[in-house]
Amino acid sequence: MAIGRLTPAAYIREENVWKLCEFVRSERTAPLEELFVVFVSNENRMVPLWKQKSGRGDQPVIWDYHVVLLHVGLQSDCLVFDLDSELSFPCSLQVYAAQALRSDHNIKPAYHRKLRVVPADSFLLKFASDRSHMKNSDGSWRMPPPTYPPIHSAECQMNLDDFISMNPAVGWGHVLSLDHFLLRYTGNSSSSS
Repeated sequence: MAIGRLTPAAYIREENVWKLCEFVRSERTAPLEELFVVFVSNENRMVPLWKQKSGRGDQPVIWDYHVVLLHVGLQSDCLVFDLDSELSFPCSLQVYAAQALRSDHNIKPAYHRKLRVVPADSFLLKFASDRSHMKNSDGSWRMPPPTYPPIHSAECQMNLDDFISMNPAVGWGHVLSLDHFLLRYTGNSSSSS
C-alpha cells in the first residue's frame, strides 16, 4: 500500500492517522476495508511502547495512548504504519509486535495494553477533535496546532475520549487485550513472540 508523502503534525497522532486514512481513500492506494485504526491505551492511560522516536535507547516511552494504522491485506502479513516509530514505515506486524509492543507478561499490570481496533471507514466518518486536549489550562497551545481545520464529524465536535477509552461499551470498533489482538492478526500471542 502506497502512502505517499505526508507531513505528520507533532503530537497529534490521531489526526495523523486520520489523514493517512483520508489519503488512502482519496488516492485509492488500498481497499479501505483492509485498513483499521488501532488505539493503544488502558484504564490508567499509561502504556509502554518501544522503538519510539522520542525514546532513549532500549527504554520504552510511556504514552497515555498511541494510535497506528493497520493494513490487513489478504495476500500478505499485516502492516503497521506508526509515524512515531524508529522501525520501518510500514513495518510488518510480526516485527512491530516483537520490537515495539513486546509482551505484557513481564510488565506490571498497571501498564498492560489494550487495543481498540476501528475500521478506517468508521474512523473517517465518526472521529472528531476540537484539539482541546492540546491546550493548557489558560487556553494557550502546548504545541502549535496543524494549519488545517480541526476534524469534526456530522454528529459532534469532540469524541477523542471515546476512541481512547478501553471500555468495550463505549465508542466504536472492538477492544482487545494485547494477546487477543496479536492472536487475531498474527496467529501468535505476545507470550510466544
